[in-house]
Amino acid sequence: MAMAGSLCYAGPLPIKTSSKQPTVRSPGAGPCAARNLQLPSLKFAARPSSSTVVAAAASTVGAEIQSGAATPAKVLPFRVGHGFDLHRLEPGYPLIIGGINIPHDRGCEAHSDGDVLLHCVVDAILGALGLPDIGQIFPDTDPKWKGAASCVFVEEAVRLMHEAGYELGNLDATLILQRPKLSPHKETMRANLCKLLGADPSVVNLKAKTHEKVDSLGENRSIAAHTVVLLFRK
Repeated sequence: MAMAGSLCYAGPLPIKTSSKQPTVRSPGAGPCAARNLQLPSLKFAARPSSSTVVAAAASTVGAEIQSGAATPAKVLPFRVGHGFDLHRLEPGYPLIIGGINIPHDRGCEAHSDGDVLLHCVVDAILGALGLPDIGQIFPDTDPKWKGAASCVFVEEAVRLMHEAGYELGNLDATLILQRPKLSPHKETMRANLCKLLGADPSVVNLKAKTHEKVDSLGENRSIAAHTVVLLFRK
């Protein structure tokens, strides 16, 4: 949807439910297997005077979000966003990265499936659009997101990106963990990420680094990821 004017955020988000909204999926039955849960649905709408407002429609998120700055941001031909996420690694949890279940003796302790890569990709896209972060839209206090597959969050971020009139230019992500080695899984993770984003592999880059045995990352007690995205106007 083409938008005249500039982006600003109007909060708190009004909430509503719809029987036609997409369903949350569970990693237990493969990436994005249906779980009959409803997604929040944020929408962009035009406002009179050459500015635009993010008009929200959501389920029962209930997060109160502060209003944007008094001076609306300009509508830009390009927008850049950065995402970061970190999770503690604990025994007894699956290690899911990029929608792929990686064999390991520890996994991410989290309310959803703890996919550190997809979480930071979502935050990078939301940040580029000037929207609230993933924790506000999908709060970990809501039981409906318990064990939810993070691919659902990516799909919602991509929907918001297209609705705002933007396309993905390119994405660069870095995973930081001491173990396990991700070389055998990187291309599968990247292919899955490209599919979720609807992006050509040439614009999606994925790197993995150790933390040289320093702090919780280097001691295999946590995993982190950074993502930078460039969006451009359609």
